[in-house]
Amino acid sequence: MRQLISNGNPMEEIVGFSRAVRVGPYISVGGTAPVDAEGNTVGVGDVFAQTTQCFEIIKAALEEAGSGLQDIVRTRVILTDIDRWKEAIDARKPYCVNARPVDTIMAVTRFVNPEWLVEIEVDAVIADTV
Repeated sequence: MRQLISNGNPMEEIVGFSRAVRVGPYISVGGTAPVDAEGNTVGVGDVFAQTTQCFEIIKAALEEAGSGLQDIVRTRVILTDIDRWKEAIDARKPYCVNARPVDTIMAVTRFVNPEWLVEIEVDAVIADTV
């Protein structure tokens, strides 16, 4: 079974990607940007607010895939300024405190939208289906 998860972002059609893909018990959520339903950047200049928005989008995608935050096994926090990692991790913590996934924190030069300070990727495994 392959389930494609969309959050309605118009770029999904243009670029040809899904917010998340579930194959069996495995779910991958791609680089999630801090945008609202209209595609506007949330929390311009605020890493904590942007990370929170990313995780709210991820949470909704996981739930649509029949999963939840408790099934996250890996997170990737990608920042444009590595010195702001603690702000991102402080926002990440409440979403991951129970799952305690492995984590990677890295920096890139910039994202497609220069207002984005962070993108988040997660992988999840629905344990009771493995």
